[in-house]
Amino acid sequence: MQVLLVEDEPSIADAVLYALESESVQCTWARNGAAALKELATHTPKLVLLDIGLPDINGFDLIKRIRQSSEVPVVFLTSRSSEVDQVLGLEMGADDYITKPFSPRVLSARVRMHLRRDPALHNRAPAPGTDQKGFVVVADTRRIYLNGVLMDLPRYEYGILAYLIKQSPKICSREKIMEHVWSEPDQSIDRTVDTHIKVIRGKIQNIEPRLKPIITHRNLGYSFEMPKP
Repeated sequence: MQVLLVEDEPSIADAVLYALESESVQCTWARNGAAALKELATHTPKLVLLDIGLPDINGFDLIKRIRQSSEVPVVFLTSRSSEVDQVLGLEMGADDYITKPFSPRVLSARVRMHLRRDPALHNRAPAPGTDQKGFVVVADTRRIYLNGVLMDLPRYEYGILAYLIKQSPKICSREKIMEHVWSEPDQSIDRTVDTHIKVIRGKIQNIEPRLKPIITHRNLGYSFEMPKP
């Protein structure tokens, strides 16, 4: 199984299954959260497509349970398009967020992008990396530590923060960030970068409440600048 689709609407599930199977992507359909957990207990997919409004369990609660035992990439596929829901989904460990209605071609492209992702090596010990005043970037395991604390960063959050740290103190436009971090940047929008930046800032301040190293430059982009001693 490459993809586990968790979706209660048969018409939407049929559209997703057809779009993915047309691209030779094997997909298994779970109609609710209980069925999804049963599948995950016996199989290991490379990607989970997850609706939020399931009949038996909220998608946000379901991703919490998934993250207790697995780091499988999770992409929310939902009609809930508000910024609050998108930020919440990313904060809870989702790797991407796609809203309905969706283009089957765009959906297939985003799924293929995630399937190409190398699995993170989450159980490896810290290794030497690029040190930026408390931030240590370990490229081979795609991890970032802040003052010795491992940051919980899915694919895009890691990519954005690592890129900003590497480019510090240069200003990086949203276009450059997407070009560097996204495999298919044309499939995303500038606002996606802003949403991820907001989540990253929150995770930094969960570790160091007064630390604000990501600077917004109006109409230009973002830079990474640590405060001077």
